[in-house]
Amino acid sequence: MVKYDTVLIRFGELSTKGKNRRDFINRLMANIKDMLSDIEGLEYRKTYDRIYIKMTDQDPQCVKQRLCKVFGISSFSFTEKVDTDIEVIKARCLEIAQESDKQTFKIMTRRHDKSFPMKSDEINRACAGEILRNTALKVDVHDPQLAIRIEVHANETYITSDKIIGAGGYPAGINGKVLLMLSGGIDSPVAAYELMKRGLKVEAVHFASPPYTSENARKKVEDLATLVSEYQSDMRLHVVNFTNLQLKIYEKAGDPYAITLMRRMMFRLAERIANENGCLAIATGESIGQVASQTLESIACINDAVRIPVIRPLVCFDKLEIIGLATKIGTYETSILPFEDCCTIFDPKNPVTKPTIKKAQMHEAKFDYESMLDKAMETIQTKTVRLSREREDFL
Repeated sequence: MVKYDTVLIRFGELSTKGKNRRDFINRLMANIKDMLSDIEGLEYRKTYDRIYIKMTDQDPQCVKQRLCKVFGISSFSFTEKVDTDIEVIKARCLEIAQESDKQTFKIMTRRHDKSFPMKSDEINRACAGEILRNTALKVDVHDPQLAIRIEVHANETYITSDKIIGAGGYPAGINGKVLLMLSGGIDSPVAAYELMKRGLKVEAVHFASPPYTSENARKKVEDLATLVSEYQSDMRLHVVNFTNLQLKIYEKAGDPYAITLMRRMMFRLAERIANENGCLAIATGESIGQVASQTLESIACINDAVRIPVIRPLVCFDKLEIIGLATKIGTYETSILPFEDCCTIFDPKNPVTKPTIKKAQMHEAKFDYESMLDKAMETIQTKTVRLSREREDFL
């Protein structure tokens, strides 16, 4: 029986990074080690275009589930390492074919060691001939049911019939840090996932309005941050008491402009928190046109309150796409728990859909919001959350 003892990891978009390639590979290696940190006995090795993990008796299914959550991996395979000898290679390929219940096959060789006397096509023909002589399988080079991959190196060769698609993207954290406005809804945890996929390290800020929002609502947000944190190992969550600002906005501005002003104040607070914590941008889970505060006019008016860049990774997603991703990453069931956040508690009846900057500033001039922002900053509570490895993998 073929025993797969090595995980061969292929990179995704790292191939485009030129002189920064080494930094990206090092970050990817660190992220992989962190994801597998509780699995003892693994040995790691990296080359220019591959990472290899040597296994002994570890559970391959657990390793597979974890690696599927590491951004920067294009694909990976569980392989058997054999001697770089054509007779050994042929014998192992035949063994894989004999153990398979497939009817068609293809051999694909990549010859890293150019000193090996046979070229890739010659290796393909030699291994295919061995299988054709000893089994009933037929060759299908276009759509094979069984694809046997061979990677020839100087001292060892890796053989596999399994290619697992990875998460893609860039290693989380390689492209800097961003502050995500995390609500208790469906969208913002999905936005966190998309940001991490582009190589960003995500911190989060949540605006609470006690006693109007409950401790359960806050716990729900912590749970969402914890769930999505696994894709970057952990997450810092900043919770701000937003009650006084929210009440003052409704007192001075009234119903139509309340949401616009609330968002402008949230963005101002987020900008301050981002600057204090080395985050280079603010991010949100907004999608164009989904609610009143997400029209282009509203987005322009809200963005005017800050100078820091604002990233909206879900801007062109529809709700079904967002729900699908939330289900995939395991946050959906938590997001729909019936604990309301500050935006839904104070949901206006007739929100303005085409606010202007001039009117927003006119309402803001009615109270000293800067001093209230200062006081809100003093209420911040920061916590680092991390998913326990004892939890069942959800991908």
